[in-house]
Amino acid sequence: MVDATPSDSLSGVDPAAGAADAHIRHVVKPNDALQHARDKAIVERAIGGDLEAFNEIVLLYQDYLFALVVRVVRDRESAADAVQEALFSCYRNLDRFRGDSFRSWLTRIALNAATDVLRYRKRRPADPYPEWEDDAWQPPTGEEASPERSAMKRHTQRVLSEALAEITSDQRTAIVMYDVEGFDYQEIADITGVSLGTVKSRIHRGRLALRDLLGDSMELLRE
Repeated sequence: MVDATPSDSLSGVDPAAGAADAHIRHVVKPNDALQHARDKAIVERAIGGDLEAFNEIVLLYQDYLFALVVRVVRDRESAADAVQEALFSCYRNLDRFRGDSFRSWLTRIALNAATDVLRYRKRRPADPYPEWEDDAWQPPTGEEASPERSAMKRHTQRVLSEALAEITSDQRTAIVMYDVEGFDYQEIADITGVSLGTVKSRIHRGRLALRDLLGDSMELLRE
């Protein structure tokens, strides 16, 4: 049907790369009204049988989904499988989309797929963090980036990766969605299917745990 494999730019992503990027850039969310209108039009075409429209959905969202899921499951191969399953599920259930935020709806599907991966891993534990040893991928940098700056970013990513791995999966998901992807509390509650208070509690407890682990590096996270 479609190639749901993440693009080369993210196929080797470090689980904490996005959190490190949050240190050097402000997370800017797309214009919601324009994005909703665009997505609604594409979805309507896809529901009508236009396969090219669904290919557009894949191209628009596969990298975003992979970057989100790999930070939750902490394994590139598992993340790619989860994203592909999420996209297949999206395709099968497009007629159930009710026209609100397609990005949030698709994110919910992807997080459900990621949760399935984590449940499976508990039953069959394996080497949990092979991607930590892979420095092949680094965030894009401008020509002005110095070797010292690049080395500092790599160190920051490693520190954050190790710290995020120490907190619970629920806390990690909430913090990644808030600090890295820029969702607000209510959006996270809607997507994950829990109460607003639970979201705030997970982020608060996760931040307390990270404070002990990161110390002065807590400034890397969104205020």
